[in-house]
Amino acid sequence: MPLTRCPLSLLLLLLSDPNRCERAFTGNTIGQANAVSDKPLDLRGCNFDNKSLAGRTLSGALMVDASFKGSDMTEVVMSKAYAVGATFEGATFKNAVLDRVIFNNSSLKNVLFTNSVITGAEFEGADLTGANFEDLLIGQEDIKRICLNASLQDEQRVQLGCR
Repeated sequence: MPLTRCPLSLLLLLLSDPNRCERAFTGNTIGQANAVSDKPLDLRGCNFDNKSLAGRTLSGALMVDASFKGSDMTEVVMSKAYAVGATFEGATFKNAVLDRVIFNNSSLKNVLFTNSVITGAEFEGADLTGANFEDLLIGQEDIKRICLNASLQDEQRVQLGCR
């Protein structure tokens, strides 16, 4: 998007740290599980389409309106991340840890969550059409919440054990 069309808040953000999106490739290495870092991992509005973030720690990341279409997020660790309105269509979260991530109103169409751990995540209003939950490790309370999502199809409900 040309800078002349950017909302003022996004323009100020870009001008304050024009390389902030590149921090995703190094990740957050301080206080990983508690999302504590020397500065925020601000990925708002960044484009990571078809990129590899495999093995990265994105704890405490602000991912609002970011795009991760087709991204390789294998073995990524996301704890206390805020991904409202983000797009993860076709992304691979194989062997990932997704702990207390807020995916509300995000697009997670055809995402592979194969063999991942999901705890305390929120999916309210998220589009989970075609997402694969094979061999997922998820607690009963988390299953109850995710099963409330209207975009889940019959096969997905079986994978999750929805009642």
